[in-house]
Amino acid sequence: MKSFSNRLLHEKSPYLLQHAHNPVDWYPWGEEAFEYARTENKPIFLSIGYSTCHWCHVMERESFEDPAIGKLLNEAFVCIKVDREERPDIDQIYMTVCQMMNGQGGWPLSIFLTPDQQPFHAATYIPPSQRYGRIGLTELVPRIAEMWQVEQRKLIESAEKITDHLISHQLHSGAEPKAISGSHLEEYAVECMHHVDQEWGGFGKAPKFPNSHRLLFLLRSGKQQGIEMALHSLERMRLGGLYDQVGFGFHRYSTDRSWLVPHFEKMLYDQALLVMAYLEAFQRTKDPFFRMIVEEVLTYVMRDMRDEKGGFYTAEDADSEGEEGLFYLWRREELHTLAGSSAEWLIELWNMEEVGNFRDESTGQKTGRNIPFLRHRLSDEDQHRLNDIRLVLFEEREKRIHPLKDKKVLTDWNGLMIAAFASAGRVLNDESFVEAAEEAAAFILTTLMGVGHSFHRWCDGEASFDATLEDHAYTIHGLLSLYDATLKPFYLEEAIRLAERLESVFKDEAQGGYYMTNASSALLVRPKELYDGALPSGNSVHLDNLFRLARFTGDPAWQEVAAGLSRIYESVIPDNPLSYMQAILAFQGVMEDPVELIVCGEKDQAVTVEILTWLHTHRRPHELLINKTLATTETWNRLAPYTKENRAINGAPTVYICRSFQCMKPIHSLSELIAALSR
Repeated sequence: MKSFSNRLLHEKSPYLLQHAHNPVDWYPWGEEAFEYARTENKPIFLSIGYSTCHWCHVMERESFEDPAIGKLLNEAFVCIKVDREERPDIDQIYMTVCQMMNGQGGWPLSIFLTPDQQPFHAATYIPPSQRYGRIGLTELVPRIAEMWQVEQRKLIESAEKITDHLISHQLHSGAEPKAISGSHLEEYAVECMHHVDQEWGGFGKAPKFPNSHRLLFLLRSGKQQGIEMALHSLERMRLGGLYDQVGFGFHRYSTDRSWLVPHFEKMLYDQALLVMAYLEAFQRTKDPFFRMIVEEVLTYVMRDMRDEKGGFYTAEDADSEGEEGLFYLWRREELHTLAGSSAEWLIELWNMEEVGNFRDESTGQKTGRNIPFLRHRLSDEDQHRLNDIRLVLFEEREKRIHPLKDKKVLTDWNGLMIAAFASAGRVLNDESFVEAAEEAAAFILTTLMGVGHSFHRWCDGEASFDATLEDHAYTIHGLLSLYDATLKPFYLEEAIRLAERLESVFKDEAQGGYYMTNASSALLVRPKELYDGALPSGNSVHLDNLFRLARFTGDPAWQEVAAGLSRIYESVIPDNPLSYMQAILAFQGVMEDPVELIVCGEKDQAVTVEILTWLHTHRRPHELLINKTLATTETWNRLAPYTKENRAINGAPTVYICRSFQCMKPIHSLSELIAALSR
């Protein structure tokens, strides 16, 4: 039985519940905590993390579970714990503070605030006592407590200055907009290529993150060298320890240059973004290796990360039994037992060492455990042989104690996953993937983003927290991809509905662009982000949404809104293009040879089916496709009035192609279509 409990005991978040029995008297974020801080005239210790964060676990074990440190914190502060995935708005604000004050950020995020939420000190991981050149909590807490008693006015003035700087940081301060042209995109491609690791792929040295938006940009760049760099990067990531060779799916990032040793947590958004990159690699090359990876990752998500109601879970932890990566590691003797006569072959294939290739984090010593990885692609014969053995190992691994699974369903990350499943289903002609996307969309639209309500998180039967810009933008992105896969106008209508709500709730009328939160959020500032990090910003994703909605509907209002957001990005991209790669992808799409295809024909007509099947597989990312049937004609005439005159001629399937703002004569067969698009 736990000897302590605190207010987090009543929360839904797996991360907050992990801390519910700490001796720290944690409050969830809310007015109760702030009122108590004001009444007692105490500063606030704000700790932000997430359930699958390794160093968050370390700080909890070392400090927050220690009764002596708990007593120190409780006497000096009102302590608030926040799940960054539940409250990305709070995390965004105080991570910006940490980066401004220290030049870098990360999790766990430790912020010291006045009772009115203004920050005066920021850090990430803090050890229990001084080490690694870091001050410890046992030294820092008494120091801040004393300063609050004798120099409170000085701390408050410092916090006010930091807050003023934070507010100015939120203001758009880019240069005059300068239209982005094809030559600019070529410059950005050269700059992006300059950062590629020529030997191991990816960007930079270590730690090394997947960075899907950059890889997609290079795949679409038209530069052969850039395309080859992207393909090489994607191959090396799949072969390395970054990839779970037994159960599939990608870990968060690699701690080394060669993709061998990952941080072992698996995030839903990484699976979604990487599926899109590998899918496009397959479209470009028709290489079955890339198709296999898409199918494997989606197999993992459907098997391990899917709620029975259709939504997708957030993440899986790096740690199990108190050790990072333990679930994923193997000793050579285990393979001898499980793989039989193929054991030596597998040990050599997966580069297993007797002393292990995985080192203990604290001592740096090899542990006898191994991360499976490949040095090169396998032949078809070896791949089949490995598949048979892998299934045996997977079944054995299932008997181990699993890492914690964070079963929150987040609206924004589900939007990305819907897009991944829908796009894969369309390109690979796999109806099961499309069905998974439709089931997830139905859950999100009814439970989290319905008419009259919008929530960010669902967990344990409860929808909660106001939806953010990212929730809307990512869901619209997913719905547009689902429309592309099904050609059901319902999904386009729902995308328009959410886009209209986004426009009314999040628009920054003074500066342009969109805030992260609605106007009623009681936070220190109303955050607004253009920058594309591990996750693309809501503004960047919505820029592409707006371009697509403007083309689908032909509505000048959407064109004007898209142009307004374009000008914001055209003022910031030239100074640092690699920081806005998702936005650049949107510009890249509209600068491609624009193609609109309207297929008028019923889905029970063989020619219509043949044409649509070919287009699903071969269509480029930004080619627009509408299928007008007798049942949907009225809907399309309303959604896209420019299609009113498009109809099946003499009842025969008819395709209307408009390219580079010029329309061709109608055609009636797949061969004519292929010829027209190849010109």
